[in-house]
Amino acid sequence: MPRPKILVVDDDPDLVRALRLRLRANNYEVATATDGYTAIASAQKERPALIILDLGLPVGDGFVVLDRLQNSDALSGVPVIVLSARDPQSNEERALKAGAAAFFQKPADNDELMNVIRVSLSPSHSQAAPWPS
Repeated sequence: MPRPKILVVDDDPDLVRALRLRLRANNYEVATATDGYTAIASAQKERPALIILDLGLPVGDGFVVLDRLQNSDALSGVPVIVLSARDPQSNEERALKAGAAAFFQKPADNDELMNVIRVSLSPSHSQAAPWPS
């Protein structure tokens, strides 16, 4: 069975490295992007099963990326987990309304994050297969 691919979009190399290690240890394939522009291009190319997205990105912030993903027929079904250092008071509701499946404040609780990833990727959670086979 192929391992689910997760696209990590963040401009913090240390966080990306830590997430990549953790995700691979949990049997996920990992692709990365460091800004809003490459996030969309990578999502289209890599066809991830899930996206972990930072809001504070160079070249288009996370809300721009969320909007583009939601308006893409090919990508609108991909669950997006927002992982941000921004104030959750003003950003969590906005991110969820923009289509995010979950919002985590940095630094996220790793067990909780892995649990939300597992639930988001479980077959019972998705209504339909997001990618045509």
